[in-house]
Amino acid sequence: MIVFTLEVTLHAPYVHSLKEKRMILRSMIARLRNTFNISVAEVADQDIHQILVLGIAGVTNEKAQADSVIDHVITFIEENGEAQITEVVREFV
Repeated sequence: MIVFTLEVTLHAPYVHSLKEKRMILRSMIARLRNTFNISVAEVADQDIHQILVLGIAGVTNEKAQADSVIDHVITFIEENGEAQITEVVREFV
């Protein structure tokens, strides 16, 4: 069993309030959960308007499959997100 975690930091320069940030986050979290069957939550910088930090976790049976899921998640966020990825941290257990 392989457990993977991913911390994705995003920047949304057009966001001017926490309400706008929460709207973007709710949408992105729901789409990620439904598409990839993974756990997703905002894990840091919750009071900063333009920075979004997502913590993502999942379980697979092979490291190659975990790498594939992570790559697909990152691509999905880049293509469907309303913010730009500034940092990605991957970990495997």
